[in-house]
Amino acid sequence: MAFSKTHFMQLAVAASLMLPLCLHAKENNNHKNVVFILIDDLGWADLGCYGSTFHETPHIDKLAAQGMLFTDAYAAAPVCSPTRASIMSGKYPARIDTTEWFGGPQPGKRYKRKTFLLPAPYEKVLPLEEKTIAETMRDHGYKTFFAGKWHLGHEGFWPEDQGFEINKGGWTKGGPMGGKKYFSPYKNPRLEEGPDGEHLPDRLASETISFLEENKHNPFLAYLSFYSVHVPLMSRKDLEQKYNEKKKPTSQWETEGDHKTSLTQNHAVYAGMIEAMDQAVGKVLNKLSELGLDKKTVVFLMSDNGGVATTSGYPTSNMPLRAGKGWVYEGGIREPMIVRYPGIVKAGTKCSVPVISTDFYPTILELTGIAPMPQQHVDVKK
Repeated sequence: MAFSKTHFMQLAVAASLMLPLCLHAKENNNHKNVVFILIDDLGWADLGCYGSTFHETPHIDKLAAQGMLFTDAYAAAPVCSPTRASIMSGKYPARIDTTEWFGGPQPGKRYKRKTFLLPAPYEKVLPLEEKTIAETMRDHGYKTFFAGKWHLGHEGFWPEDQGFEINKGGWTKGGPMGGKKYFSPYKNPRLEEGPDGEHLPDRLASETISFLEENKHNPFLAYLSFYSVHVPLMSRKDLEQKYNEKKKPTSQWETEGDHKTSLTQNHAVYAGMIEAMDQAVGKVLNKLSELGLDKKTVVFLMSDNGGVATTSGYPTSNMPLRAGKGWVYEGGIREPMIVRYPGIVKAGTKCSVPVISTDFYPTILELTGIAPMPQQHVDVKK
């Protein structure tokens, strides 16, 4: 399956599956660049363009107005590493045994959850044998850049080992857990320290901008993978104060199994994290326009799993979807997704065709004119 030029042009076949299609557009082979924005733990209802009235996301809302908003986009898993592996490899997590977040419980003594169902054993790395989307694009003359969260293996399996020529901040950890966490010093072995107190999402945007400036005459893949809005919940103080003044006086709750689950978006710190991330997205999009690259670049934006609604401070609600991150209910796997592609995707449109994170690989190849790699992104058993 692929939401690609054939998808956008209302043809009937995408990677051997029949799909209803969203848009009729004329092909434009001058579009060469890809900016892929992946947000960590962002819920389906966390953006203004998806209905949030508490979180303020003007830059992403503008992106949606300039492109296509998908109402039924899905992550390949309700946790991060499997979804990220599916984007990189074009394969379903079960095909490459990456079915749990890397570092998560394996069957055996370590597994202490109250359940009759044990998880399957899983690989703790994205295998080097998989040819990633970055490797394929690099081999076809693209400059490749990664910034932010990787969480696809230990050293030797980091972005620079998987096709990215530049890596700013991608390593083993699944969150900013060292130093001052979301503020410099970061204690991240793949990100040089910034000035004391520098904010991580802004820094990652600045690194992406530097790459865009240096490669404005080259075809490129820029993969901006925010650590936001993963725990620890930490906001700029000005934004936290803003949302403390805006928040509702009460919250509403339900239960999900042994957990309580939030029915309201009312978390000032989390809202501040979302707005700071949105500002960082805006910086990158504005630079594309300033450099005259916006009409030559397809921009993807998606989350890796549902918003955290049943644990870790209950920072958000995915209502009307059920539950959140870690659950295979809709709240855990349905994601916000936006595609902007001037000349191909009609501005201000919506698509209800179900798509999934494994679709990105063949889609990007088709959009950039690179020959398909069916041995990599068609899910058949060898």
